[in-house]
Amino acid sequence: MKIHHVIKIAINGLRTHKTRSALTILGIVIGISSIILIMSLGAGAKNLIVGEIQGTVGSRIIEIKPGRDSSGMSSFLTVIFSDSLKQRDVDALEKKSNAPYISGVMPLVFSGVNTTYESEIFQATLYGMNELGQRMYSLSPEEGDFLSEDDVKSYADVVVIGAKVKEKLFENTQDVIGKKIKIKNRNFKIIGVLPKKGSTMVSFDETVIIPYTTAQQYITGKKYFQHIIVEADTEANINRTIEDIKLTLRNNHNITDPEKDDFSISSQADALKMVSTVMNILTLFLVAVATISLVVGGVGIMNIMLVSVTERTKEIGLRKAIGATNKDILKQFVFESVILTSVGGVIGICLGAFLSYIAMLILNSSLFSLGWTFVFPWSSAVIGIVVSSMIGLIFGIYPASQAAKKSPMEALRYE
Repeated sequence: MKIHHVIKIAINGLRTHKTRSALTILGIVIGISSIILIMSLGAGAKNLIVGEIQGTVGSRIIEIKPGRDSSGMSSFLTVIFSDSLKQRDVDALEKKSNAPYISGVMPLVFSGVNTTYESEIFQATLYGMNELGQRMYSLSPEEGDFLSEDDVKSYADVVVIGAKVKEKLFENTQDVIGKKIKIKNRNFKIIGVLPKKGSTMVSFDETVIIPYTTAQQYITGKKYFQHIIVEADTEANINRTIEDIKLTLRNNHNITDPEKDDFSISSQADALKMVSTVMNILTLFLVAVATISLVVGGVGIMNIMLVSVTERTKEIGLRKAIGATNKDILKQFVFESVILTSVGGVIGICLGAFLSYIAMLILNSSLFSLGWTFVFPWSSAVIGIVVSSMIGLIFGIYPASQAAKKSPMEALRYE
């Protein structure tokens, strides 16, 4: 019997039992839609995080942290309490003879502080940096100016505040430039206000930015830096710049064994790679969980097909009596199973895409305002169709073989 005749007979058989067919593919629909939803949301989350990293930190930024580059709680504590990065390191990195491809060096200190204006108090994050912070972190003030080189050299009591700091301390006051706020009982003149950026990797809305020299002298009282931020002149020179930084700091710290480095270096590329790895692992784990429902759906299809074989015993006997071979019967029931799962796969893909789009709209509503983008996972959709068809084939072979084995005489006598 020609293949298109077998397919036509299989489709007619499914149409005869529409309700049972619909219930049979439910497990496949749920499994495939879950996978599409997870893959789409995972891709959207990855794009969001990558976009935040790229938007917050320039692509040529290299971050130097104190402490050895290792893992575990001991490493965390080492970074917190290490004082290995000092002004002499900044001075050494600024010398072109040591690192010719560096275009800027910015020491960074930070701390949680209470900011006050009259009777208003707000818990903010203090960043001590230099004038390069405006370029490196894209911190162009909406009002006023940013820190200047003279502010850093003169230990000036000036501050640039985030949008939320302004909102909490000054409520409805529009012009706050020139007003003074207190940080650790010291008056700081507001010279700039940052635009509202929303929730990012670093929430600058809740920050106060002062010269790092002032922060060290009057706020933290520490003569070392939590980070040193370096900017390479081009993206092509990032790896070379990292090597120059390592050599310079090792010479400064009298380190001859790289295993004993008291600092660690990371670039935006490293951060993006780590984010991609974590997101991919998490997504694959969730997909593996969702795949269980596909297996359950496959078992359900096999059970329903076995019931269908029993119920259609007379039909099988009649078809064999008029000339259908065991091979024809086998093909018919295999095709019924494959058609069921393929249709379930298509419906699951459409449903998963629809749910992903709805989730994107919810996440981008005024309640969240995340800037989430809808991503349709085309590769997952193709894989979903293939997998669902394979499930139909695998779990349909046994019921089909049982149907093909039936004797025509016994089948015709079946009540």
